[in-house]
Amino acid sequence: MVLPLHTITKSAEATQKLGETLGHTLLADKRGEAPRVLCLWGELGSGKTTFTQGLARGLGITSRLPSPTFIIVRRYSIPKTTRMLYHMDLYRVQGTSDIEALGFDEMRTDPAAYVVIEWPERLGMLLPDTRVDIRFAALPDGSHTIEMELTK
Repeated sequence: MVLPLHTITKSAEATQKLGETLGHTLLADKRGEAPRVLCLWGELGSGKTTFTQGLARGLGITSRLPSPTFIIVRRYSIPKTTRMLYHMDLYRVQGTSDIEALGFDEMRTDPAAYVVIEWPERLGMLLPDTRVDIRFAALPDGSHTIEMELTK
């Protein structure tokens, strides 16, 4: 997948399929060069969790992937690998001390982990320099615009 990317999805299935494609791309990276932190920006209902469900499927995760809104972070083993997927939802987090207490620094620096963060604006100064920013917006016709960009 080449970044930057701008696309419009017309259904939840299409949003999941885009996430699944990215998951396959990450899994295929044998040299460890793929970014490990993915920041999902967008309002409630803009497709962030739906996209992450597809991403997990692309990584080979078959278990149900609910939003971690109340749990804050969920961890999934990626089958046939030693890698992990951390799915964080920072919507209810009050400050960076809460994020640090979750072990965010250990997650984002773990070379065997992918970290997907919903509501990354809550990270403040903890926002990693190297990451993929994925911006979601719901359009009036029910479709979603999704923009991906690698930051360094």
